[in-house]
Amino acid sequence: MLFSSYLSRHCQALVLTVFTLVGSFASIGYSYASDIVFASWNIQHLGYGDHKKYNALAAIVGKVDLLAVQEVMNQEGLLRLKKAVEKQTGEPWGHMISNPVGSKSYKEMYAFLWRISAVESVHTQSIYPDRGDRFIREPFSAKFKSKHDASEMAVGTVHILYGQSVKDRTPEIQALADYWRWMQRTYPDTALVLAGYFNMPPAHESWDALKKYAKPLITEGASTLSEKNGQYANLYDNIWVERNTRLQVQQAGIISFPKMLKLSHKDSRKHMSDHAPVYMALGQAQLDSSVVTVITPEPGFTLPDTPEEMIGIALSIMLALFAILTAKNKTGRQKLMMLFKEVQKTTKKHKRRK
Repeated sequence: MLFSSYLSRHCQALVLTVFTLVGSFASIGYSYASDIVFASWNIQHLGYGDHKKYNALAAIVGKVDLLAVQEVMNQEGLLRLKKAVEKQTGEPWGHMISNPVGSKSYKEMYAFLWRISAVESVHTQSIYPDRGDRFIREPFSAKFKSKHDASEMAVGTVHILYGQSVKDRTPEIQALADYWRWMQRTYPDTALVLAGYFNMPPAHESWDALKKYAKPLITEGASTLSEKNGQYANLYDNIWVERNTRLQVQQAGIISFPKMLKLSHKDSRKHMSDHAPVYMALGQAQLDSSVVTVITPEPGFTLPDTPEEMIGIALSIMLALFAILTAKNKTGRQKLMMLFKEVQKTTKKHKRRK
């Protein structure tokens, strides 16, 4: 009787857990942006001088749906790029630009460009209120909505000080943890993204504070163009997402634009940028792997896409519960271990289908 009562209590608890999980899935509402490509690009001194090849820049920008831009020198440069992208893609694009940020002697701006057919601005852009004055160029953020499923994500972008040495860059990198917490408060219940030109590889110890909350999508390769064709120097550009992000990231990597456009690194650095764009593809979107360095994120458990899938998983687990807990010649401990393995098996089968 004691053993039977023990099983009954545990069975009730486990069934309740299953329904709680299903209820949690339903309440989350699949809040990840889907089927869009996001990229971040430091377009060196955009708008400064007449040496930029805007048609070439547009050929790259037109491959993505939402772009964060660093080193915008004036609004005219951004509008020229937008016009070139619209001509390249044959469809309208939206744009957003920050106020100038920087020192008294040098300022630049951040910007976003997006394909209007795929992305919508939610009009919540903001310069970070850097009360401790820890950033030379305060980060800029905005909220966007995918038109594929009406889900949202907030994107912050930043250009970290280079300075004279790594020691000069470290304080701003460490301060990004405070910025991330500010984004959490400013954009509650929204998937967060931080992208930009960080002047620091993601393995450096200065990232430890931010890594409590976020992870880099790109951990290998390099994004800055060396002067020698085909070679890259440093992984200074990146995209960071929450450690347990709800974004359905299928690909992440570096767009090798000189290879794509058949340009030398010398011409690329002179007429476009000394940085390559970094990107992530969400949902069913993807870029041609022949012109990008693809870093496939580690697989994790993903939420079901439909109520039918949720019900299917719940029923599978409940059937396993019934079969295992009513099995004969098994101790209570053996039954619980069998149950645990069956739940693992069910979730792994779901991940393989994804």
